[in-house]
Amino acid sequence: MAKEATLQVRMDADLKEKAEALYRELGTSFAEAVRIFAKQSVLENGMPFVMSANRKSTYGRLSQYADPVKRELEEGAYERAVTERYDKAD
Repeated sequence: MAKEATLQVRMDADLKEKAEALYRELGTSFAEAVRIFAKQSVLENGMPFVMSANRKSTYGRLSQYADPVKRELEEGAYERAVTERYDKAD
């Protein structure tokens, strides 16, 4: 399958370096890990792990790393992009 789309994600530089090192150690790249995550999400029709507001769950433990400013900016981004795309088509 041709790779014809680009995804840009902002994150802490230290986190990016650690993730890149981890995936290199696993024999792949961070970019490939993101593609695997996306493919698995589509196959499962959802997150490929359980999410919960319970702090003892995966999401609860990971939520401490979420950037509230970025989450606010990202909220509804897909819907805005689709709307803009169709508005331009008219």
